[in-house]
Amino acid sequence: MSKPKVLVTRRWPESCETRLRESFDVAFNVDDHPMSREELKAALRDYDAVLPTVTDVIDAEILGAEPLRCKILGNFGVGFNHIDLEAARQRGVTVTNTPDVLTDCTADIAMLLMLEVARRGGEGEREVRAGRWTGWRPTHMLGTKVTGKTLGLIGFGRIARAMAKKAHFGFDMPIVFFDPFPPAQDVIDTLGAARCDTLEEVLERADFVALHCPGSKENRHLINAERLARMKPHAYLINTARGDVVDSEALIDALRNRRIRGAGLDVYEGEPRLNPGFLELDNVVLFPHLGSATEETRIAMGMRVIDNITAFFEGRAPGDKVA
Repeated sequence: MSKPKVLVTRRWPESCETRLRESFDVAFNVDDHPMSREELKAALRDYDAVLPTVTDVIDAEILGAEPLRCKILGNFGVGFNHIDLEAARQRGVTVTNTPDVLTDCTADIAMLLMLEVARRGGEGEREVRAGRWTGWRPTHMLGTKVTGKTLGLIGFGRIARAMAKKAHFGFDMPIVFFDPFPPAQDVIDTLGAARCDTLEEVLERADFVALHCPGSKENRHLINAERLARMKPHAYLINTARGDVVDSEALIDALRNRRIRGAGLDVYEGEPRLNPGFLELDNVVLFPHLGSATEETRIAMGMRVIDNITAFFEGRAPGDKVA
């Protein structure tokens, strides 16, 4: 019996690619270029499984490819707002993701962004590298203390709870959060967290606001000019969720006019394109979508995808099916 034909849209860690070669008739994107819409359509016509990443937009038009051969999209990532799930269901295409395995590393990046922007780490490194540092002095590059400050979380899922644990027990930070579907009260109590009735209450109470909500049509520009105005003037915004959760123009305006003190961003609207307004600001830290970027996590993500498609082609239900 022939092996299922599988296309991987971007390069994966070597150990994952080796396992794919052993189990499937696999094709790799050898030069690791972002695949075009036409290439993605062709993949759906020519392969039994396509393994996309969070930057591969697979919408209804692409899922409308004829004749459709693809039976499963094994997404490399926990977020799946780049895939039209309803169109996938209508075409009979299963969709899976990779939850759990990237929780801690993404929470670590959120903590790093918070510390970096509060203590002006990016500014400081740029000054040293440019040869502009003239030595220690009492008023040089003063930042904000993190320990003991209030952390507000928008969304209280796995990654948010991991960040809450690190912040509360590592930095003595009180935790407030808003989530329309909160976990059990004992989970909340263990993390020393307090549930807010509205998103606005979190914005008004927190010294640091970290976004951990899913990307979706409903959450597009969830953080807009009006909600940024609810934040304290000395507060910071941290985003490791999805870029379009934040209105970039509104955030740039708030940062430029010091209506909030700073921001730390790992994700952007339309990435990898970046609103050039961010590059003009010193009070924002910019990371290139590093949330899950550790060897251990990326390998675990790849193996999770392989487990999902293996189960599917063996006639078992994939453990991480989302559609």
